[in-house]
Amino acid sequence: MFDNTAFQKLVEAGNLTGEVVATNRFIVEIKGLEGVRIGAQILFEDGQRGMVREAYGDRVVLYNIDSEDVALGALVVVEFDQLQVPVGSELIGRVVSPMGLPLDGKGTLRTAQTSGIFTPAPGIMDRKMLDEQLASGVSAVDSFFPIVLGQRIAILGDSKSGKSTFLSQLSANQQGTDRIVVYVLIGKRKVDIERLLSDLQRSGAMEHTIVVLANIFDSLTQSYIAPYAACSMAEHLWYNGQDVIIIYDDLSSHAEAYRQLSLLQEVDPGRDSYPGDIFYTHSSLLERAGKLLTNDKTLTSLPVVLTPNDDITAYLSTNIMSITDGQIIFDLGYFRKGIRPAVNAGLSVSRVGGQAQTKRQKQLSTALFKALAHYHQAEEFSHFSSQLSKETRIDLARGRHLYQALGQPPEQLFSLAEQQLLLETIMKSDDDRAIDIASLKQAVKGRGTDMKTEEDYDNLEAELLAKFRAEELKPVEATPAPVQTEESKDKKGKKVEVKDA
Repeated sequence: MFDNTAFQKLVEAGNLTGEVVATNRFIVEIKGLEGVRIGAQILFEDGQRGMVREAYGDRVVLYNIDSEDVALGALVVVEFDQLQVPVGSELIGRVVSPMGLPLDGKGTLRTAQTSGIFTPAPGIMDRKMLDEQLASGVSAVDSFFPIVLGQRIAILGDSKSGKSTFLSQLSANQQGTDRIVVYVLIGKRKVDIERLLSDLQRSGAMEHTIVVLANIFDSLTQSYIAPYAACSMAEHLWYNGQDVIIIYDDLSSHAEAYRQLSLLQEVDPGRDSYPGDIFYTHSSLLERAGKLLTNDKTLTSLPVVLTPNDDITAYLSTNIMSITDGQIIFDLGYFRKGIRPAVNAGLSVSRVGGQAQTKRQKQLSTALFKALAHYHQAEEFSHFSSQLSKETRIDLARGRHLYQALGQPPEQLFSLAEQQLLLETIMKSDDDRAIDIASLKQAVKGRGTDMKTEEDYDNLEAELLAKFRAEELKPVEATPAPVQTEESKDKKGKKVEVKDA
């Protein structure tokens, strides 16, 4: 039974009061509360909470945060002028609901501060130019589409195309830094939630992570407020001197919850049945990222969007791409071919990534794009000719080696210096001799800290190339050998397992 002492104190303090006159699932209509602010936090006499969505005349429309079960005639009182959530470093390492309730069985949270969830974004004069790269540990992203601290970059892809795996790698790669990761899970299946939490625990990333969990099947309102609440938790740490990375996984489920709430509220549906303010809903959230002029700290936003059938031209995905500073697109077709990570290099882009790269990194990125373009041209040509020129053979060998180097299992992470060593060593090969990529990957691990000058890179790369390049010329396959696990059949019909080349 709820102890309504707090309710009685608010009434006695003269806060605005009202009465429930109509309900429609999570939409509650109140008579009274004249003069209440939009977004105010409302307390029901049974202990449930709501948020003011609309106010007209003597009627107020609320979103009920906790459940669909609200009794007609129930009394309500204004608790705060804005919906509040707990904030503070005590949340780090915990799994909480959007309202800050613990969900991990580790006891109650002892946070002394709260914050409103709809805080305004920093103004232009309060911001600073972004200039430091955020290392994800994944070579295919860091070398081609670098993420910058303070950037807003969208992660798009179909279901099961590797988005969550990449985000787990990025979270794990922040170990050893003072960066905090805020991971928002909206509308995820229980098995996916458990897998993510176990990955974070196994990699040690949970020590610097706050997980905000909203189940779309329990409360549409909590799914709607989850990203805003998590952003407030991240902003508190940001303003108090920490770099924070916030992952919204995913905004497709968030938009779905908001659409259902709007339809229950009888808001006129727009394109794809989304309410007309869906663009503002997401832009007002993502614009809160950036770099502060006062303390040089950053808030980096990574919104995730589901693109069924790899269709990135849908309404929601084009909205998010227009709000952000770039996008990394995971292709389900690549994923099924065994390419890990399945990043689509033709459609992905980081619009501010070059600002954080050194001159040497920019030169490497340009050379990698050219090398892979030449590889695909040579691959097409090799289908029509059995005798290839020396230049074509070199292009094929280099492209194949690069694809092998860019393939990474989830547990394999490289620092920016290690990535540069690995890829530049391959690029310096001027013939079609095979390179032992697996051994080369092992050799570069831990050597990034030895690189102090340009000469250090050049000397070690020459040493590695001489060590792991074959002495004799070997024929090079025309296509990369992606990781595959499915079974195939040999000529006699016997099943054999196809393994990584």
